[in-house]
Amino acid sequence: MTVPNDAPQRFREVTVVGGGCYGSFYAGQLAKALARGKLTAERILIVDRDAGCRAATLELGPPFVRVVDEWGRHFDRWLERPPPSPGEPDDAVVPSPLMPHLMAQWLARVAERFGLGVRTVPVAAPVGTPYDRLAPDGNRYVSFADWICPTHCIEPATCPAIRGPRTWEMADALEAYARRATGGQPSLGAVLFRTSHRAFGVGMFDLATAREARRLIANAKAAGSPGSLLVGTISSCHGATTMLEFTPG
Repeated sequence: MTVPNDAPQRFREVTVVGGGCYGSFYAGQLAKALARGKLTAERILIVDRDAGCRAATLELGPPFVRVVDEWGRHFDRWLERPPPSPGEPDDAVVPSPLMPHLMAQWLARVAERFGLGVRTVPVAAPVGTPYDRLAPDGNRYVSFADWICPTHCIEPATCPAIRGPRTWEMADALEAYARRATGGQPSLGAVLFRTSHRAFGVGMFDLATAREARRLIANAKAAGSPGSLLVGTISSCHGATTMLEFTPG
């Protein structure tokens, strides 16, 4: 979503993943953005299964709403909402750096509901970024930074760590990786939930990506041509990746 620099960010609903350390910080920053006219939203949902999480101690009125629920169950319901009318604000997600790969898990459940077989396979081949690690669960975590980044960095064009131009973009790297990582096997390419800075140090990704991913899987099912799909939740510098493999149900 691109808006003029002086225009407020407009949202229908925003889900903040987690009500702990990160989620509470992001909620506070969003409250400042609302108060200063940099952001508007009908509702901002702070989702955590713990009713006594840190966010419960915050004095936040409307449009903030605390939702006590499992993240997966929340997304299964919330992501099925109809899209907004043309020209109206859309929904967005504020992810947490420490969350599981919720979007890959959600897409796996979507595929199962469409009647596809689905399994998670290791993202085996290195991406080639300076930090590039395969986790025991098969997910691969990547970063262009081989240094400690400033806290809550918004990833500007001039990197504050090296004090020079940021010449990299994780989306470009992972799209290229998806093209070469399939070894000639059927592939649906990559779905990248790209987080970008919106206001007061808070990054979000738009739900339009989720709808496009759901449509991609539905089309693959209808065409009888499932294959592998690289799913990434990323920013310009960092990312978590999961490889899903779909087969006819």
